[in-house]
Amino acid sequence: MSKVEVKPVKKSNAVSLRKATDVLPDYFAPLGRINFSDAIPLGRYASTQYLQYAIATVKDRALPRLADGQKPVQSRILYAMWEMNAIAGNPRKKSARVVGDVLGKFHPHGDSSVYDALVRISQNFTLRYPLVDGEGNFGSRDGDDAAAMRYTEARLTKFAEVLLSELDEGTVDFIPNYDGSVNEPCLLPARLPVLLLNGASGIAVGMATEVPSHNLSEVSSAVVSLIKKPDMSIKQVMHHIKGPDFPGGAQIITSSSDIAEVYTTGRGAVRVRARWTVEKLARGQWQLVVTELPPGVSSRKIQEEIDAITNPQPRAGKKAITVTQQKEKQAMLSVLDRMRDESDRNNPVRMVFEPKTSRIGEDEFINALLARTSLETNVSINLVNVGLDGRPTGKNLLEILTEWVEFRRATVTRRTRYRLEKVEDRIHVLEGRLLVLLNVDDVLKIIRNSENPRQDLMSEFNLSERQADDILDMRLRQLAKLEHIKLEQELKNLTKDQKAYKTILKNKNHLEELIIEEIESDSKQFGDKRRTVIEVSEKAVLEVKASDDPITVVFSKKGWIRMRQGWDVEPSSLSFKEGDGLSSIIQCRSVDPVVFLDSKGRAYSIDADILPSGRGDGVPASSLLDLQDGAQVMHCLAGTSKASIFVATTGGYGFFTKLRDMVSNRRAGRDFMSMPESEFPITPQFFNHETDHLVAVVSEKGKLLIFSAEEIKFLSKGRGVIVMGLDGDDKLSATALLNKRTAKIIGHSPRAQKVDTILITGDKFEHHYLRRARMGRVLPRKLIGPHSISRG
Repeated sequence: MSKVEVKPVKKSNAVSLRKATDVLPDYFAPLGRINFSDAIPLGRYASTQYLQYAIATVKDRALPRLADGQKPVQSRILYAMWEMNAIAGNPRKKSARVVGDVLGKFHPHGDSSVYDALVRISQNFTLRYPLVDGEGNFGSRDGDDAAAMRYTEARLTKFAEVLLSELDEGTVDFIPNYDGSVNEPCLLPARLPVLLLNGASGIAVGMATEVPSHNLSEVSSAVVSLIKKPDMSIKQVMHHIKGPDFPGGAQIITSSSDIAEVYTTGRGAVRVRARWTVEKLARGQWQLVVTELPPGVSSRKIQEEIDAITNPQPRAGKKAITVTQQKEKQAMLSVLDRMRDESDRNNPVRMVFEPKTSRIGEDEFINALLARTSLETNVSINLVNVGLDGRPTGKNLLEILTEWVEFRRATVTRRTRYRLEKVEDRIHVLEGRLLVLLNVDDVLKIIRNSENPRQDLMSEFNLSERQADDILDMRLRQLAKLEHIKLEQELKNLTKDQKAYKTILKNKNHLEELIIEEIESDSKQFGDKRRTVIEVSEKAVLEVKASDDPITVVFSKKGWIRMRQGWDVEPSSLSFKEGDGLSSIIQCRSVDPVVFLDSKGRAYSIDADILPSGRGDGVPASSLLDLQDGAQVMHCLAGTSKASIFVATTGGYGFFTKLRDMVSNRRAGRDFMSMPESEFPITPQFFNHETDHLVAVVSEKGKLLIFSAEEIKFLSKGRGVIVMGLDGDDKLSATALLNKRTAKIIGHSPRAQKVDTILITGDKFEHHYLRRARMGRVLPRKLIGPHSISRG
């Protein structure tokens, strides 16, 4: 091991290794030979160790190899089962024995990781073409665990021969196992691109892979065409490979152009939805029966999703469900009556959904289920793999196919060369035997009389050591005339094979013809029809049909809210809880958002159609919102999202905004008005751009300021501009938008000790008409706040 120079560093940045020479030297081996009288920089040590971990995770655990489509643990399982002759047609072996062989010979990790991998490659709902034939409980698509390995048995499937049949023909290199006791193949000589056929999924360090499964017949056809025409484009490849073909079927609704984009870039997603039938029942009733699910989706998952919608639970730290949860619950219960899972051995997937009433349209019912559950979902694609050069990288579909063809050329070439060597060795032996049969007496005489018959035979008949040894090992029965005829026929056949092998090795066209012939043979044997249907369709979108009706929103002084149908609600007819009263009454429509403003300037919104109606007192607005500690709901307003609003604070600041800027999808609302804790928002005012040209503001001490609306800015949130200058402890009390030069001020008269009203017109109006941010002028008769301003 080379010596590594280690420079002394400060103790605060290093791991001290003094007095640790008897305990830690092997642990720090990746750093090289270390002088333990110094210190090792912690950052350097950590980065070195993490780099080694990352490389091991990427290449030896998480990512599949392009050549055979297997991760190391999977190929080791397959090779171990091949070695113990647990192949198709032979009796199964105990899974525990398989796992033990893999652990003891090839994979020094936990037994659960090996058994989990064994289970996965046996599941027909996980792999398009399973590699292991299991007996016993090997799990379910609902996520049920497999039985313990001592209870299950396994053997290779016939399809596994595609990966293993050529192992003994010099097709791949063998390397020593982890302890050097046995050898294992570094790759499996796959006769087909199994990476695309069965797909793969894994998360490494800094990269991940999601390769979907594909149809064997389609992939084989694409490979054959690529061999014949190496300059094919992705578009031409897709004439053969239409898209992924999942084990559980389902339907891809993504367009061919979008699938082509995914295959071109090597990453993206396709939209997949379940497949179903509508079963007609008696008396006009019907039910929806789902028979195929998207990959990774189970009946149990769908049940859990629907249960979460119809029986929502408050989120962590919350006392009540959100408005969104309540709306989704109402929407689902309005269309779905009941759901049950009737899946069994004969029907792997059979989920029955009964509509609330037969009058619900089939399309509407199906769309509601697709939009709210995983019956329709995105399937990610990320074609990352370890290539022939040993580098983990993302590739597109054409690059994967091209590189695999290169791998197959190499394995067939090595196999042909291996077979040629075997044939030539046999021909060499047969030539020696035939020579013996022509000179039997002389050969027998040499063997009987010679002290060194091997050397004498080589000298007498010009034989090689290999031929001489074979002759000496022959039995007398093999010297019969009939044997001579058999040897001549065998030599003739071998010579023909020798010529064929040499032709393949010398001629690229013959090599490719052989590869094509073998791929077509495998395709004929293992190919099947596509399971996943590709039918382009629009993504299911949740459509909530809300009625657009006139309503009246009633907001009380203590923050209770309710809703009445129509606009003919008389304030005098409303009743409130003791000590409460009317704060505002708002005419709007049922599709309009209802907005609240709290004491800290935070804005909230809910849909009007979830407000309680009827003759009751309503509900506290705070029960519909997640208010911050110490905050209180102060104001309520409703209208179209395009409506313009004037908002101001008691500190004299304000701005124009749109109602949509106060709308929030979050129950916790959004930051809207910026102000110190000593200030509060004043009642917001709607205004009309075309008619309301003036702004009137009044302070608690009875000062009035009127100015042009053009002096106020439009903001989506913030503090705004100074509306009125305030003196000392004076505060802004009320605001109004005016469409003509008159204003009515209502306030408390300290002299008369009663509520009084002042009408501001003419010269009085002009007296108070100043620039924005001025302090205003005292009203003709002093009125102190609280005030209200309206158009005169």
